Amino acid sequence: SQGIRGSSPLSDTDMEHHMDLTEALSFIRDIPDFPSSGILFRDITPLLANASAFSLITDELSKSSQPFTHVVGVEARGFILGSAIAAKTETGFVPVRKAGKLPHATISRSYGLEYGTDVIEAHIDALTSNDQVLVVDDVLATGGTLLATLELIEELGAQIAEVVVLFEIAGLGGREKILDKFPKVHIRTVVEG
Repeated sequence: SQGIRGSSPLSDTDMEHHMDLTEALSFIRDIPDFPSSGILFRDITPLLANASAFSLITDELSKSSQPFTHVVGVEARGFILGSAIAAKTETGFVPVRKAGKLPHATISRSYGLEYGTDVIEAHIDALTSNDQVLVVDDVLATGGTLLATLELIEELGAQIAEVVVLFEIAGLGGREKILDKFPKVHIRTVVEG
């Protein structure tokens, strides 16, 4: 049967209709008060489970205005989106993880949370000065995680081609925080809200 591993992929003529970006984004569900009261969580798992929607979003996130050799995905949903982009564009994938999760020698950056700090890491040999990096995450909110990620990339000597996120929560100052330290970085968002 079609759609089963090992079978022929569906052709455009086999699909009932061509999905557009709005329809793909409609698979994202809002979960109020998760993980804590007052937070509106954007659950992308239904989008990921729909092959057409996931493919369309991957295409959209892949459309960088700058060439790139590597995709850096930020833990954890940035891994899913970033690795799909890397596979589609035939570029390398580099994970940026929370402290203690990577097995080889790392560099790290701490960043502020609402209550306290957290630390992210990358392998010391993950990128070189010859690399152009597309940074991918699901959400840009206060900007702490993405700013720390950009600092890691800078320390590794690589060039930042672009930052792309699925959602940007306007009004939390994340974009401004990033552009204050990295004024030349282009930040692209699929959905603002």
